[in-house]
This record gives sequence, C-alpha cells and structure tokens, in this order.
Amino acid sequence: MNRALSSWYSPSLGIEMPVVTYGHYGFALLLIPTAAADFLEYERFQLIDALSPLIHAGKIKVFSINSMNNESWMNDTMLPEHKAIRHNQFNEYVFKEVIPFIKTHTSEDTPIYISGASFGALHSMNLFLKRPDLIQGVISMSGVYNLAEYTKGYFDEQVYYNSPEHYLPRLEDSWYLDKIRSSQHIHIYTGSGAYEDPEASRRFSGILHQKGIPHDLGIWGNDINHDWPTWRNMLPQILSTRF
Repeated sequence: MNRALSSWYSPSLGIEMPVVTYGHYGFALLLIPTAAADFLEYERFQLIDALSPLIHAGKIKVFSINSMNNESWMNDTMLPEHKAIRHNQFNEYVFKEVIPFIKTHTSEDTPIYISGASFGALHSMNLFLKRPDLIQGVISMSGVYNLAEYTKGYFDEQVYYNSPEHYLPRLEDSWYLDKIRSSQHIHIYTGSGAYEDPEASRRFSGILHQKGIPHDLGIWGNDINHDWPTWRNMLPQILSTRF
C-alpha cells in the first residue's frame, strides 16, 4: 500500500499539522480522529488494515489528519470561549487547507467524503453540513450530534453553530439545504451495546427526515460496542455496500 506523510505550517491553527495518505486512486475519504487522538490513530487501531482491500482496489484514497480536541473542548485549562475559537480555527483548517491538499493529490473532480467515529462523528457531520459544496458526503459512526455533550455546561452562539442537532432544525437557507439534500451519501451508523448511544443517531435521523434530507441510518445490535472492533467492521462494510 502506498503510504505518504506530509505536513505544513497551518495559517489557520498556527502550528505544524501532519497528514497521512494511503493509496493511489479512488474517491477521497477524509478521516477525523476520535476524542483527543492524532492523524495515525486509524492506522494504530488497524482500521487502515481493514480498509486495505478497498485501497488496493483503487476504490478509495484515504487521508487522515490530527484532531484539535486537546486544544479545544477536551482542554480543561482553557476558557470555554477560547475552546470555541480553536474549534472554529480547526474548521477553517479543514476547509482552507486540507480540502485543497486533497484536491492537489487527487483531482478537482474527485468526490471527497468525510468520516469519523465517536467525537470524530460529530466533527465529520458538522464539517459536511457547513460546506456541502466542498465535501460530498459523510459517514458518521457511533456519534452524538449535540456539541453541548462535550462542553461541560457551556453554551454560546459558537457552540450552537457547531452543534448539528441545534442548528440544523432551524436551517432554512436553500443554498445549503439543496446541496445537502443532493448528497447520495449521508450515513449514520451506531451499535446498541456498551457505551453506544443509538438514540442520538435516531434523534438526528429524525431531524434529517424533517428537513427532507435523504440519508442512511444503521442501528446495529446489542453486541456492538463503542470500540474499535465495531468501526473496523462498520466502515469497510458501509463503503463496500453503499458506495
């Protein structure tokens, strides 16, 4: 498997940010880490190995980046308003730096889909909903879509606008809604076992349904836990059967 490491000084974040790329051809799959993890998390936990048949076949080219949760919502030494600022800087980093990088290493016409598990599921959904002109679809696994679950009681306008469960019901802008509705790949999957929250996925699916947004909801069984074996099984299956 072709594996390439890249990095650059991010103007959006003010630090060096690494990216790892797997594969040669196929549509682009951008992975957002869980919780406070880094760009190599999906490799360490063998999810890249699980995707390797699709990578070798030229179906997907995978890009994985660092999270910034340690410098935002998971940093207990920061003021909450500063956490929100850092979160928005991460969004800008993805839109203004990572997406152009992916296009440079694929093509202008190559579809870009975004995916993440746990906290990465919320970020992935939020990034897709904010820029459906840049990102063509999303696979969110084992997520909740209410950012307030991570903010320890803090809530302001910036939390609202990064919390899909809050802002999507009130979204009426046809430019956004038309692009979101045109996506053929909005996939929300979860297990029902230990530490999973299937009701969060059902609740968000209900919001999408109310907004007339086609999507794919998958609720797996009580033996499917919030852990890496689930995501190593789930993501390849979604990519193989839904794309």
